[in-house]
Amino acid sequence: MPSDALSAILNAINAVALCSISLQAGGDWGIRFAAPANIKFNVVRHGGCWLLTADQAPVHLEAGDCFVVTNGAFDLASAPDATMVAAQDVFSGSGMAAQLGEGNDFAILGGSVRLDTIDGVVLSDALPRILVIKGDAAAPIAWLLDQLDREWDSGAPGAQLMCNDLLRLAFIHVLRAHLAQRAADDTGWLSGLTDRHIAPVLQAVHAEPERNWTLTELSRLAGQSRSSFAARFKQRVGLAPLDYLTRWRMRLAAGKLRRGVEPVSSIGATLGYRSDSAFGASFRRIYGTSPSRYRNEQKVGSSAIEADTAGH
Repeated sequence: MPSDALSAILNAINAVALCSISLQAGGDWGIRFAAPANIKFNVVRHGGCWLLTADQAPVHLEAGDCFVVTNGAFDLASAPDATMVAAQDVFSGSGMAAQLGEGNDFAILGGSVRLDTIDGVVLSDALPRILVIKGDAAAPIAWLLDQLDREWDSGAPGAQLMCNDLLRLAFIHVLRAHLAQRAADDTGWLSGLTDRHIAPVLQAVHAEPERNWTLTELSRLAGQSRSSFAARFKQRVGLAPLDYLTRWRMRLAAGKLRRGVEPVSSIGATLGYRSDSAFGASFRRIYGTSPSRYRNEQKVGSSAIEADTAGH
């Protein structure tokens, strides 16, 4: 299957969906969630609730509606004026499933989309703080949710992995729905994916980042003149075409340096650089340090985090 830009980016930032909660509630209830460490992805299975945030008007959610939280605290409640209980108290000692109030008027499945701690900002910064997908736009997710419901308590071999993969597919559908409803004047790489001139260029660049692309070749893929393409690309994506290519190459390089032991010279070669000096110069321009120093600093930082986690 041909590579595409969204798949390439999700792979590069190590986007992994993990099932995290199953909540049932009834009567008068309210639950307060702290700002998530990862992107939170949630789907209302039945009933309805209110989504409340500090800086936006309350949003009523119904069965089938999806919402994604990239940053900030949020509340779910049976009514906007409901009394809130902290999520950590609701789920304390209950594992992944919890009951709040009496009855089963409402049910929700939630998951966390864990991203690379550094490169994850590529996605989190491209999304609004709160993203709601309602109605027909959420319809393609219905089948996935039905399968997820069947797997959740099945106890079947591989059920946990199945749930995680189904949730990841549902999250990709949410991203697609978000792309379809973005305003025409939005900027960023997500906007470029919906532009008929820019999308083929992004697909080509992400499929072959090691290729020595020229502005002429990219403009030909876009079906525009060099000047028109360069202006349109910068307007929609926020970067000049070749600057975007360089930054994408360096993001791939940084990920390999953090997560692997491949020699620096090999990493540069796989990304199209014919000399270590050329690769080092490009990397230094983006990250402010040499590839070798970057790798050493990241290893030290990771060791410190692991030690701190073990100590607690």
